[in-house]
Amino acid sequence: MAGQKVKVSALVEGGKASAGPPIGPALGSTGVNLYQVVQKINEITSEYKGLKVPVNITVDRETKEFEVEVGMPPTSALIIKEVKETEKGSGAAGTDLVGNIPFSKIVEIAKMKEKVLFGKDLKKRVKTIIGTCQSCGITVDGKVAKEIIKEINDNKYDEMIK
Repeated sequence: MAGQKVKVSALVEGGKASAGPPIGPALGSTGVNLYQVVQKINEITSEYKGLKVPVNITVDRETKEFEVEVGMPPTSALIIKEVKETEKGSGAAGTDLVGNIPFSKIVEIAKMKEKVLFGKDLKKRVKTIIGTCQSCGITVDGKVAKEIIKEINDNKYDEMIK
């Protein structure tokens, strides 16, 4: 991209971006083909249906070329998407449990979020995801976070965490 660039950030529902707000009004003055931008966003975010996804769009005002970068949905949104019993986390996480998630899904989420989590290895990243489950009032394999983390420390899940 060579000319003056316009950058727009938006939060869109995966696979359901439209030329309406917030994208259309923000990009309208750039002269870029909104239909192509929206199609690209929907293509890239289709795997996140039902989740709000951060999107960054960069448009070159001269050439009308654009780039779309899609961020990762928040960890809590990925967890809640996998929990069938609830559509949101608990308001009182320590006492009010709202759902359960299989350990295998925790490992999937930890792998998905690998680039943004601070843990040095998959085991530490899995523990981070379990901490988020606790904050949301969600158990893992029917167990509270403290119990499942003890089992991880006792190497019970080493086969799954490779």
